[in-house]
Amino acid sequence: MATVQHPSTPSLRPGVQPLRAGQGTSFLWRKLHSLLGIVPIGAFLVEHLLSNFEALKGAAAYGAQVKFLNSLPLVRALEWTFIFLPILYHGLYGVYIWLRGKSNIVYYPWAGNWMYLAQRYTGLIAIVYIGYHVATQRFLGVSLPENPAYAFTKVHNELANPLILAFYVIAMIAVCWHFAYGAWLFAAKWGITPGETARKRFGYVCLVLGVVLAGIGLVSIFAFVGPGSAAQAAAAQLP
Repeated sequence: MATVQHPSTPSLRPGVQPLRAGQGTSFLWRKLHSLLGIVPIGAFLVEHLLSNFEALKGAAAYGAQVKFLNSLPLVRALEWTFIFLPILYHGLYGVYIWLRGKSNIVYYPWAGNWMYLAQRYTGLIAIVYIGYHVATQRFLGVSLPENPAYAFTKVHNELANPLILAFYVIAMIAVCWHFAYGAWLFAAKWGITPGETARKRFGYVCLVLGVVLAGIGLVSIFAFVGPGSAAQAAAAQLP
């Protein structure tokens, strides 16, 4: 026998599950995870992409930018406090959330499960890429804080490997997607975009943001491997 829905029964609308208190310590950990994704990690991503954009001006300009960043007061303390540790927590806790397998189809019926999977897989790519990038550029080989003039050459030599170049391109797109969609989620979960219309409009803003950041990143990568890059790298050897 068919049943008739009671007129007073509210209809379900697509939305975003907010971060609520009363969920034990997981509420605080999730709140911290969400916040760190925007500040300082998101802010650092934007700064890092803009700094790498200096490579378009040549090896000397890129080396000068690396030298400037490493000459900041308390740079090592700032590096660990606002870059390494936040990224480590955000990445590991993100994997923990993923392993719990709590799908968000109920909360995002308009997007489907692919949005959930895309955010998780791009996050996984970002973790692998950041770990590799930090290890090779910061801790292995020539120390760039002491030899900033060699920065362009070091990146150029690494990207000379086609497999590494392809990995960088894929990772750049994944990282920018992850941040842009993460910004959308942040605004929705923190009540900044409380309505469906506001979320939709901000979604377009985040889409443009992701495309622009990815474009800056890909152009910067091309600067290290494009025409004339080999000569720039050769001229910026260690003294």
